[in-house]
Amino acid sequence: MAAREFDIALFGATGFVGKLTAQYLIEAAPAGARIALAGRSLEKLFAVRAELGPRAADWPLVQADSTDQASLDALAARTKVVVSTVGPYLRYGYPLVQACAEHGTHYADLTGEPLFVRECIDRFGEQAAASGAKIVNSCGYDSIPSDLSVYQLYKRSVADNAGELTDVTLVAFLKGGMSGGTIDSGRAMMEAIAEEPAKASVMSHPYSLSPDKTMEPDVGRQSDQALSRASEIDPSLHGWVATFIMGAHNSKIVRRSNGLLGWPYGKNFRYREVMSAGSSATSPLIAAGIAGGLVATMATGALLSRVALGRKLLDRIVPAPGTGPSEQARRSGWFTMRTFAHTTSGAKYECKFAGQGDPGYQATAVMLGQSGLCLAFDELPELAGILTPASAMGDALTERLRAADMTIEVTPA
Repeated sequence: MAAREFDIALFGATGFVGKLTAQYLIEAAPAGARIALAGRSLEKLFAVRAELGPRAADWPLVQADSTDQASLDALAARTKVVVSTVGPYLRYGYPLVQACAEHGTHYADLTGEPLFVRECIDRFGEQAAASGAKIVNSCGYDSIPSDLSVYQLYKRSVADNAGELTDVTLVAFLKGGMSGGTIDSGRAMMEAIAEEPAKASVMSHPYSLSPDKTMEPDVGRQSDQALSRASEIDPSLHGWVATFIMGAHNSKIVRRSNGLLGWPYGKNFRYREVMSAGSSATSPLIAAGIAGGLVATMATGALLSRVALGRKLLDRIVPAPGTGPSEQARRSGWFTMRTFAHTTSGAKYECKFAGQGDPGYQATAVMLGQSGLCLAFDELPELAGILTPASAMGDALTERLRAADMTIEVTPA
């Protein structure tokens, strides 16, 4: 990459997660790192920089707008890495990815939208690979814990000569809130499917983000729906598990990583994600409520998204974009992802990936910030194109997150 003016440009710095990421970069960026704040409103950028304090006083401000391709091209040409928090990505993300793919600029985002990732692959994949751009989607709680957990399980199985991975299940335990931006991303996908029903297959097919579906293993049905006793996954677990709302996206990212790395996880690799409903006497009812509620929410949301009156109703009942949990709620949150893996030799492993802070916001700011720093400063594989966290930054990002006080450890199960 030719010399650039900035190491990292944070696009969307005035948004909820953008501000959290900027605050984290102040603490985590190495001395001399050249960081710029970018967004649509210079006035708001000035205000954010002032709030960040003296350590950010000399950070340049760049006016760029998702509706102005020339401004995004200029931004991409000036920086090594663009970190984007501007979503929903289905509505606002394509022009920036195009600019980065054209200029050979690395990119990281927070998308949990399979439709967006699939379109990026189809529209910009070849161009990004040719320019050397690493376009890395889903660099937050969607989907770094999932992607790096399976990657590290694979690395451990290779180190132990334990054979290939077979059945792998992630169980999510968490305490955290949900912002208007997250909900708006879900609405954007529902609206896209309402306008073009054929896109529903991207959401439902387990290998819809695969680099080559013909190379994927034929392991039968892999459903994202779940309702069962936790002990069926591993005897160490108690209570019940239910459908994990992010599992449908995360599992596609994990399977894409397997393909981008050359399918090393195994010819019989099966993967799914579930969420703990606890182990109290009421956990079966909680699990059933979660599983049924998610199905009903998706069905109702899809129906409402089809009509103008329905969209107006959703506007009135869901949080507005740009909002999120309070600082106290963010700090009191936490997450633990326990991923259980079987191998062809009969060996079993568990990867524990855990962190403090609301997973979707406090912890996500750490993961996104470290992804940007990793892309800007670390020696990484030469692979370029539309990538995943594990395929683009696997070991380097793992070590960075461990150094940032996140737990990522693999042990025999």
